[in-house]
Amino acid sequence: MNIEKIKKAVRNVSDFPIPGIQFKDVTTLFKDPDILRELTDGLYELYKDKCISKVVGIESRGFILGPLLAVRLNAGFVPIRKPGKLPAAVFEESYEKEYGTDSIQIHRDAIDSNDVVLLHDDLLATGGTMGAAVNLVRNFHPRKMYVNFLIELEDLKGRGVFPPEVQIDSLIKYDI
Repeated sequence: MNIEKIKKAVRNVSDFPIPGIQFKDVTTLFKDPDILRELTDGLYELYKDKCISKVVGIESRGFILGPLLAVRLNAGFVPIRKPGKLPAAVFEESYEKEYGTDSIQIHRDAIDSNDVVLLHDDLLATGGTMGAAVNLVRNFHPRKMYVNFLIELEDLKGRGVFPPEVQIDSLIKYDI
């Protein structure tokens, strides 16, 4: 995987969604079929021997590569969504992010205790969203949990919110 090529393809958007935030836009990665294939293949190589049975994608950019990876891993796909988007009974978790408070939900029947779960999202900043997602998945007591990001903003130290037993992987790392 050509990490430098991928890093160069990420678009930086200043002051989005609020002033002072330097937003890493990954949609530029997805529009290029060669980069999309490289990302999918690279993620598959990381997890192909981990017995993943469910890939959990975080709304909304986790819905792009999450299902592609689930198909490659012969696993199911489970969405974690904002409140009011899932039609059946849910678990809900609220969390702080770098510019406000939010909540996410997962269906109560999405995962079982025999599952090996890979949680996927596009970016690790302060860890709030994925930390809440990990807490949601813990409700199911899966056999093992892995967490993956395309991008990690290392200076924000988001890894610190995760328990030591959760393996964290990120493909691209930036100092901000």
